[in-house]
Amino acid sequence: MHDRQSWENRLNNQQFCSWSVINGERYFAKDGGKLPVINPATCSVLAEVTACQEADIDEAVHSARRTFDSGIWSEQPLQVRKAALLRLSQLILEHKEELALLESASMGKPVMDALNGDIPGAAHVIAWYAESIDKIYGEVAPTPPGSLATITREPIGVVAAIVPWNFPLDIAAWKVGPALAAGNSVILKPSENSPFTAIRLAELALEAGLPPGVLNVVTGTGIEAGAALGKHHDIDVVTFTGSTSVGKAFMAYSGESNLKQVWLECGGKSANIIFANCRNLDEAAEKAAFGICFNQGEVCSANSRLLVERSVYPAFIEALLSKLHAWQPMHPLDSQARMGAMVSSAHKEKVLGFIATALEQGGELLTGGTACEIEVSGNYISPTVIKISDENAALWREEVFGPVLAVKVFDEEPEAIQSANNHIYALAASVWTDDLNQAHRVSRKLNAGTVSVNTVDALDVTVPFGGNRQSGFGRDLSLHAFDKFTRLKTTWLALR
Repeated sequence: MHDRQSWENRLNNQQFCSWSVINGERYFAKDGGKLPVINPATCSVLAEVTACQEADIDEAVHSARRTFDSGIWSEQPLQVRKAALLRLSQLILEHKEELALLESASMGKPVMDALNGDIPGAAHVIAWYAESIDKIYGEVAPTPPGSLATITREPIGVVAAIVPWNFPLDIAAWKVGPALAAGNSVILKPSENSPFTAIRLAELALEAGLPPGVLNVVTGTGIEAGAALGKHHDIDVVTFTGSTSVGKAFMAYSGESNLKQVWLECGGKSANIIFANCRNLDEAAEKAAFGICFNQGEVCSANSRLLVERSVYPAFIEALLSKLHAWQPMHPLDSQARMGAMVSSAHKEKVLGFIATALEQGGELLTGGTACEIEVSGNYISPTVIKISDENAALWREEVFGPVLAVKVFDEEPEAIQSANNHIYALAASVWTDDLNQAHRVSRKLNAGTVSVNTVDALDVTVPFGGNRQSGFGRDLSLHAFDKFTRLKTTWLALR
């Protein structure tokens, strides 16, 4: 059973991993430093996790490099790597209740979302890349007579994967799956807010048959452990999901060190455009509510800018406000919860600051705008909608990472496109229209890595995910993810 009492019983009996995993063993920082991990739904400390520093990162990198150079994973037959990763996928599913609880307790998301979405999603991604291992072919180039040139992919070496707190296991799988499938050794650094599922992933990987040192997990802060990874001279690739400011720091770290490749998936402020010829405004309103409230709005591709054509604005807003009633926050362990707690008290205050600034800058509050207390915690924010008229407003320009929707009215199609594209971010966008020509026309003109038509935030392992401009570059998911974790080699044979 998955009622709240059963989840609370599990939580009371749960052992929270407080260690890193390096070379297949539990590892504690040399200086003994620790970081508290706090449950935002109760404001209680779940565990104190070891805080790795530069010297500890050295240990992880040496382990990964030694393992990679040994060939124990990188040179294994493809079927061996495939079998181990398929077993890892299965183990994730076998431990799905534990992993879902670890995610919910550390970052506040509804536990049923983690159980039914995040955990099986991560397992599916690992399995998909496992199945891809033996289905990627090299190339033969068209060369002059008397020669043969092959183009092959090789694992790139040691990969540092740095992932955020909002989808801890899911996004880890996006990076670890293709990196391991390609034959690399990986150092995974989770956020200090939500480290537990990454640690368990490393332990499950050992159980699945991955050799020690192939998947290492280091815990610690971004300023210390993350920066040490970015600056390390023996890491070949950094793949990072997080804020744009930190992404820029990783670019600088690369230049300061060994010119390692850096692949970034950073901020977003996705536009959701509602055209008047959308015949199902009720569905569009339902998806708009989902697009800003799912995962408490703590989603890089959240549809946080809403553009509505003037003639349907009153009817659409009425429908939207009605739909938002179903998204009021609840305790994350409640099986009926659709929104849980914000990740931390500090983040809650940051989101409330955006709301206050928006109102000071002339925004019109249509609903929400306040925090609420559930039992012992005040880390909850009601769904909030604010109408703005000035695109220079902070709420329109900056990523909030909370359930706060900025709304603007438009009159003509070109105006909507211009407003959507007039931004430093270009991660995703949504378009609602029943005009096929308009759907194609607008989608082509929008600057975004993904454009969803008559839905929001469309996502699947089969298609690439990532953005343009200051949302970053490179893509997670799909076969294109292998581009980050492999290098191309040309072998030219002069025949005689």
